[in-house]
Amino acid sequence: MADSPWAGSDFQLPPLPTSPVALCGACRRLGACRLGLGREELQPDGSVHTDLVCSAENEGGPHVAHGGWTASVFDEVLGHVCLLNGVLAVTGQLSVSYVKPVPIGRPLHARAWTVRREGRRWYVAGELTLASTGAVLGRGEAVMVLRDVGHFARHQEWLAQQDLAAQSQPSRGGR
Repeated sequence: MADSPWAGSDFQLPPLPTSPVALCGACRRLGACRLGLGREELQPDGSVHTDLVCSAENEGGPHVAHGGWTASVFDEVLGHVCLLNGVLAVTGQLSVSYVKPVPIGRPLHARAWTVRREGRRWYVAGELTLASTGAVLGRGEAVMVLRDVGHFARHQEWLAQQDLAAQSQPSRGGR
């Protein structure tokens, strides 16, 4: 797989036989998904199905998920369409439609799929449902932009340049 977008990257897919969900960097360090994603499966058609639960630590209103949690779940699940299909991509745009309040502590199901591909952009969509009935709680759409393995290293270099530029500017603290 020398031509793989993962070759030489420190960003790697978790071993699927031992991990029920692809974990982001922070969650890999914890050993579990902070958003509550559990088992996820790549389907033969390239879509992703995920079981999850919103924990009480993500409660917004009484007994319902914070909207930011729901948006984070869509960012993760929609991004996993690319990830589990073996390509590195970052979110270029994310849109969330909140259909019903998402209950905390109840089994949920998310599914995401590719709508179309245009060059380096994958247009993906998904739904979050109540696992017991299939009632739709939210919908998400994203534009995922494919990146090469040097993407994150280039970002760190850019950020270091920003830090240097900030050091050379007068203090902004005393308006």
